[in-house]
Amino acid sequence: MFADFLSNYGTLIKQIAIAVLIFLAFLLLRKIFITYIFRLLLKITKRTTSDFDNQLVMSFEKPMRVLIIILGIYFALAYLPLKEAQDTLLLKFLKSSIIVAIAAGFYNMAGVSSGLFEEIEKKFNVHIDKILKPFLEKIIRAVIVVLVVTVLLQEWGYSIDGLIAGLGLGGLAISLAAKDTLANIFAGVVIITDKPFSIGDWIYTPSIEGVVEDINFRSTKVRTFAQALITVPNSTLANEPITNWSRMGKRRITFKLGLQYFTPRDKLERCIQAIETMLREHPDIHKETIFVTFEGFENHSLEIFLYFFTITTKWEEYLKVRQDVNLRIMKILEDEQVPLAFPGRSLYFETPLDTRQQPQDKPQDKT
Repeated sequence: MFADFLSNYGTLIKQIAIAVLIFLAFLLLRKIFITYIFRLLLKITKRTTSDFDNQLVMSFEKPMRVLIIILGIYFALAYLPLKEAQDTLLLKFLKSSIIVAIAAGFYNMAGVSSGLFEEIEKKFNVHIDKILKPFLEKIIRAVIVVLVVTVLLQEWGYSIDGLIAGLGLGGLAISLAAKDTLANIFAGVVIITDKPFSIGDWIYTPSIEGVVEDINFRSTKVRTFAQALITVPNSTLANEPITNWSRMGKRRITFKLGLQYFTPRDKLERCIQAIETMLREHPDIHKETIFVTFEGFENHSLEIFLYFFTITTKWEEYLKVRQDVNLRIMKILEDEQVPLAFPGRSLYFETPLDTRQQPQDKPQDKT
């Protein structure tokens, strides 16, 4: 009985065993690829001055791992006595797997394409804005997906002519249904081309204030100073006035300094001259525009108007410069013995006010 079984299925069992060995050999090849070949490639790419080749190897690592397993499955099944239709199907599966693996590598590389953009900037001496880079990454990924789907459909015998014709008929319906989405996409294109801000800029609009972290087809992500991440539709940003504080050439400081009314005129003049001289000699104050003037007589003080700019535009450095200026102004006022004014009010009575304490009436003795 066993001999009959071997005579009938012995060849098939032998073929299955060889197919399993072929698959195990590819698993071993995958291990060799990860342990030796991939590490060798990384060592070679790390010696270069560019990070692009290193990112290229890393992008294709996982797709190559999966592709080796798929090749093992294909050659293992191809060794078995399959029918012609099954062989054809198996070959299509292999071709599709290779297409997907290569596309996955390029898809991953598009996600870390900063190295590619840096190489383009160095070789062609062009500047690619930071806000444009993630937008280009998403466009490249979308193109890769569309191309892969198109090639796979053709590989499996599906005609894409009808699909393209259907897109024309369905375009109107899609545009009506996704009107807001399309408006955001076109607004995103306007923001990209007009460049009112870039990633990392501090912006202010009537609806949002914070630092730009990302921009995509539909929206822009802004991190507020309370560390909240707000997603703003591109159409909203495109229709609002945008103040980009990060692109200031200098940062303004303006305030009024109130001195007491009994300050002598000569001391007032010396204070104004000393403050203006201090500002013009200060290393962190912009020399182009400095105003220190006696503006007028207010209700409670003699007002000195100050208007000047700091060289730095960074918020932290700006606060330190402003603090230093304030301390120097206090030193000038102390040297001149000029006190600052504060709101106060004097009351005058037509008749003298009797502040003497009135004697209290003694209680009557009822006994």
